[in-house]
Amino acid sequence: MTNVTKQTTIIVLSVFIFIAAIVGVSFLLTGKSNNDNQESDHPAEHHEGQSVYEDKFNALVGKQAPDFTLYSYDDKKVTLSEQKGKKVVLFFTEGVMCYPSCWNQIAAFGKDDVFKKEDTIVFSVVVDTKNEWEKAIDKMPELSSATILHDTSKNVSKEYGVLSLPSSMHKGQFPGHTYLVIDKEGIIRFIKDDPQMAVRNDELTTELEKLN
Repeated sequence: MTNVTKQTTIIVLSVFIFIAAIVGVSFLLTGKSNNDNQESDHPAEHHEGQSVYEDKFNALVGKQAPDFTLYSYDDKKVTLSEQKGKKVVLFFTEGVMCYPSCWNQIAAFGKDDVFKKEDTIVFSVVVDTKNEWEKAIDKMPELSSATILHDTSKNVSKEYGVLSLPSSMHKGQFPGHTYLVIDKEGIIRFIKDDPQMAVRNDELTTELEKLN
C-alpha cells in the first residue's frame, strides 16, 4: 500500500469516526431532552416537587388551620372553622384503595372512646365519592362508625399539601396516610406523615392530652 493510499484511508476513517461521534452525542442529547420533557409533565414525582409539598405541610404547624367545607358520608355539611372549641384530628387518607392500612386506622378511630369525647372530633378525609366509599363499608362495616369527609375535588388535600408526601403512593393524585391535630382555637399543633401506615391512636391521644 502506497503512502498516499494509507493517508487516504486514515482520512476516511477519521471522518467516519467524527461523524459517528456527532450522531452519538446528538442521540444522547435528544434522548435526555425527551426524558426531561416527560418528567416535566409529572412535577409532583420529582424529589424537588416532593420537597415543596413537604415544606408546605411542615409549615402548617403553629398556624391557623386552612378552613374548608366538605360533606360527610351521611350528607352533613361540615365546616372546619365551626369546630372551634373542640380538638380536631384530621386524617388524610388514600381511602378505598388503601386496604387494609387506612381502613384499619379509620375503623380504629370509630372504636376508640378517646376520640368520642364531647371536646374531640376526628375527620377522615378521602377523595373517594360516596358510592365508592359505600363499597368499602360493605366490605368492612366498622368503617361506618367513623366520620368520613369527601374531598372529591382534592382542593382541601392540595391546600394542606398532603398529595405528594412520602406516604403518598400515587404522588400528586391521592393523599397517603397523614395526620394533623388542631387545638380548640383552630391552630395546628401536631402533624405526622406516616409512610409505615400504622394505627396511631396512642400517639394521637398523647398529642391531644397536651392541649387544653
